[in-house]
Amino acid sequence: MDDATLTTKGLAPQGAGRILLLACGALAREILDLIELNGWSHMDLQCLPAILHVHPEKIPDAVEQAVLKHRATYDDIFVVYADCGTGGLLQQTCDRLGVQMVDGPHCYSFFEGNAAFAAKDEVTCFYLTDFLVRQFDAFIIKPLGLDRHPKLRDMYFGNYTTLIYQAQTQDEALTALARQHAKTLGLGFEHRFTGYGDLATTLAAQA
Repeated sequence: MDDATLTTKGLAPQGAGRILLLACGALAREILDLIELNGWSHMDLQCLPAILHVHPEKIPDAVEQAVLKHRATYDDIFVVYADCGTGGLLQQTCDRLGVQMVDGPHCYSFFEGNAAFAAKDEVTCFYLTDFLVRQFDAFIIKPLGLDRHPKLRDMYFGNYTTLIYQAQTQDEALTALARQHAKTLGLGFEHRFTGYGDLATTLAAQA
């Protein structure tokens, strides 16, 4: 689910207030869990490639194309992205298209809870979610060229002090892997169980 588009179809019967969740592929596992847990059979999921995380300037256009493609099929579309580095452009796109999106600057904030995240002063912290722990090489090491030029590590991460693993699940293997990633980056480590945070409450409000 890291580079491919994922779609669930056929969950929502016609005429049942069908909602399309148009989401970042990095959130697919969590959204599918929430759909199943809450019995949101009227919701379908369409995920854009998670690699857009590395190219946030491409997110608004990708979201617009997907909204235009699917809007005639659904009663409503909800965009499961926060700002995610688009500098407000995604919000402008959603406003123009008449669709709502998740509040917050990025997924690290809404997993923590936007209010709680905003109250913290953690400018020297680097965050990983479950997805990014699993996809660390593809989304951190390779895009930054650290697999080819490991000496660049201190240039990228020299101003950070701590890697915070925001865990959506209680998984000892993932925690151990996150701890190893912190060591790779030369950072201290903190495990912080967030669960689904504001993602759960936001999607529940759409249901």
